[in-house]
Amino acid sequence: MLDDPRPPLPFQPIDRLLRPLARFMHVEATSGLVLVFCTMIALVAANTSFAATYLEFWQTDISIGFGEWQFHHSLHHVINDGLMSIFFFVIGLEVKREIVHGSLSNWQQASLPIAAAIGGMIVPAGLYLAIQYGQPGMRGWGIPMATDIAFVVGCLALLGPRVPHCLRVLLLSLAIVDDIGAILVIAIGYTESLDGRFLVLAALSIGVVQLFSRIGVRRFPPYIAAGAIAWYALHESGIHATLTGVILGLMTPAKPVLIPERFREYLHEKQLEFESGRWSTRSHRAEAVKELQQISRETVSPLEYLEMTLHPWSAYFIMPVFALANAGVPIELSNLSDSVALAVILGLVVGKPLGIVLLSWIVIRIGWAQLPVGLPWSMLIAGSCLAGIGFTMALFIDGLAFGADGQDTAKIGVLAGSAISGMLGMGLLYRASSYRAS
Repeated sequence: MLDDPRPPLPFQPIDRLLRPLARFMHVEATSGLVLVFCTMIALVAANTSFAATYLEFWQTDISIGFGEWQFHHSLHHVINDGLMSIFFFVIGLEVKREIVHGSLSNWQQASLPIAAAIGGMIVPAGLYLAIQYGQPGMRGWGIPMATDIAFVVGCLALLGPRVPHCLRVLLLSLAIVDDIGAILVIAIGYTESLDGRFLVLAALSIGVVQLFSRIGVRRFPPYIAAGAIAWYALHESGIHATLTGVILGLMTPAKPVLIPERFREYLHEKQLEFESGRWSTRSHRAEAVKELQQISRETVSPLEYLEMTLHPWSAYFIMPVFALANAGVPIELSNLSDSVALAVILGLVVGKPLGIVLLSWIVIRIGWAQLPVGLPWSMLIAGSCLAGIGFTMALFIDGLAFGADGQDTAKIGVLAGSAISGMLGMGLLYRASSYRAS
């Protein structure tokens, strides 16, 4: 059937398993649900008799060597510095897409989410510092600044049509700007020492990536090789290696090479080849298939292709593995009364919505932005509470602030603050939408 969006391939037994899985992965809320599930596994494992075995597993030694060169780190480090670089690469792609084609492409659209995100970063950090100033926990000031976009999308999806489309766009745009802020915090706030030699090597490697793009290199392996060298150089320089992913994501071209008209002409030529019967007698058909694959890929931008390819890996593998490796913390009620945990909780639950609403009100008041049509302040306030879900990036910054494994009290604060923000935001959104409907 012409209306069937699936490719005309014969049904295979494996499709009985893959098609339901594909449908599951296309539901908006599923990545957040997988993340919650993995978090619960980590929490349960860290609070049972298997806790020592579970936590020691993430310290398994990973070694790669070639002659005198040795790369020697724990599995936990490889996940946080290696796998998370791909996560940050996807973030870089999303930021580039929004800047070029999305809600951040013009000032009129971007002013409100930018202001809201700035407020949602400054106020939580300020509140945290006010509680922790002069204490060892002061280093964790960046923990309550970030919003976890996967959980926010999941919560919005669970509420369905009750959430206005304009609020979805605003919160997702805010989360993108929030990610930019978190990247700057990692680069500036948690870099202690620099090695100039490796910085030069990283810059040269990134320059090679740009050169490849300029001269028209279309294959991925050269970019992967140059990117891997840039990652290693940045890792050794003292700057967190995951920033390599962000830089390369922002450098990814956002325009396709092949215009649709030329691709249509090419397909017409192939259609004539099939209709005339020349295809069945043609030699080297495998080369023609490879050519078609390459040309088809060039009809979309590298940014769009890579985001589509890597997003499922980021959402359904990298982030869950990160949660398994970082969310396992012994739960002790006494930790909730620790000043670091309280500072994180207050930053996420109180500082986030307060900063978002306050800065939004200011820029609307002075005429720099407008509240979207159909979005009452009650819905914006409710949505800003959801922004207090800071799970992934907050745990990541915890590791930077307090060492590779982070600090248990800070993790407890992140988990408790994110849970409270999620329940409070969904409850307020449900109530505001019900009131609006009546």
